[in-house]
Amino acid sequence: MFSIESRDPESKARTGMLTTAHGDIPTPIFMPVGTVGTVKGVMQRDLSEDIDAKIILGNTYHLYLRPGIEILKAAGGLHKFMSWERPMLTDSGGYQVFSLTGNMKLTEDGAVFKSHIDGSRHIFTPENTVYIQRVIGADIIMAFDECAPWPCEYNYVKKSVALTHRWLDRAVNRFKETDPLWDWEQYLFPIVQGGTYDDLRRESAEKIASKGMAGNAIGGLSVGEPAEDMYRIIEVVNEILPADKPRYLMGVGTPVNILEAIDRGIDMFDCVMPTRNGRNGMLFTSEGTINIRNKKWNDDFSPIDPAGPSLVSLTYSKAYLRHLVMTGENLGAQIASIHNLAFYLKLVEEAREKIRQGIFRKWKDSMIKKLSARL
Repeated sequence: MFSIESRDPESKARTGMLTTAHGDIPTPIFMPVGTVGTVKGVMQRDLSEDIDAKIILGNTYHLYLRPGIEILKAAGGLHKFMSWERPMLTDSGGYQVFSLTGNMKLTEDGAVFKSHIDGSRHIFTPENTVYIQRVIGADIIMAFDECAPWPCEYNYVKKSVALTHRWLDRAVNRFKETDPLWDWEQYLFPIVQGGTYDDLRRESAEKIASKGMAGNAIGGLSVGEPAEDMYRIIEVVNEILPADKPRYLMGVGTPVNILEAIDRGIDMFDCVMPTRNGRNGMLFTSEGTINIRNKKWNDDFSPIDPAGPSLVSLTYSKAYLRHLVMTGENLGAQIASIHNLAFYLKLVEEAREKIRQGIFRKWKDSMIKKLSARL
């Protein structure tokens, strides 16, 4: 399922290949977020042809509520429903449920919550989230966990980790005693929790590693804590998680975050930042970050990014994109989203090449200086 192909001599960075029923995924990899069966504002054709996304995400919480598991089951799973033939990962819905402040009650059995759509009452458990993700049909599915907020008291996080571990036992049991609904194999990834407390992270990583699943995830980071804390926790956890399994850092992050995490041995990433920021006029480029709303781009007819991470990056000028964004045209958000996603995919592609060449650390340090600039 996963094989390591090369390692950087000066860091923990490595390249690998993650094999799924819907295709092979080179790592390190960035996964565009397709919350409700679509990467917002981007057609599947552009995802595969221009952006060349190797894998995308679906969101269990949102898909469960709309269109609902009966529709997804009748459609033959999310791949067929959205006409996507490449690999897919789904989260368990835990993060979304625990974000419903005031509309969620935590129990030993699971999380009782009210829909943000119509207020209807539902429950997510370790068992039924496995079933929901069986129906969705993602190649990689996540175990249900509690994502403790930041900042958070030690005693609360300790209890939260213990609950997540009890839930994990139940999720793994249900996963092992059931078969996929569709004619392809699925992999279950457990999630390390523990806030910014090193001892709780070690305890959680040891529990997750003991399950022997096909891959492992690190959750509860990039939720407001300083970047230095995130990097420290990655190092703590990766000392324990098995090196021969893919490591997925959930919800991260900026291009700089991604490069620093690759340096520390992370293989998989996802984040809404490329599309969300793109819709708001923020572009990530090879020379730094651009706010396309700034007047300085009004008559700049150079390409969005001369380095050309995608066809749209070379086809359209900064002036034209600014015009679209300032006039509220949907095409502006679409172009910016495609560019940003392609930039992220190009960045991890270059990282893979530099790791293979054995010069990742030097390249990373020079790239971070560029990526930190605001143009």
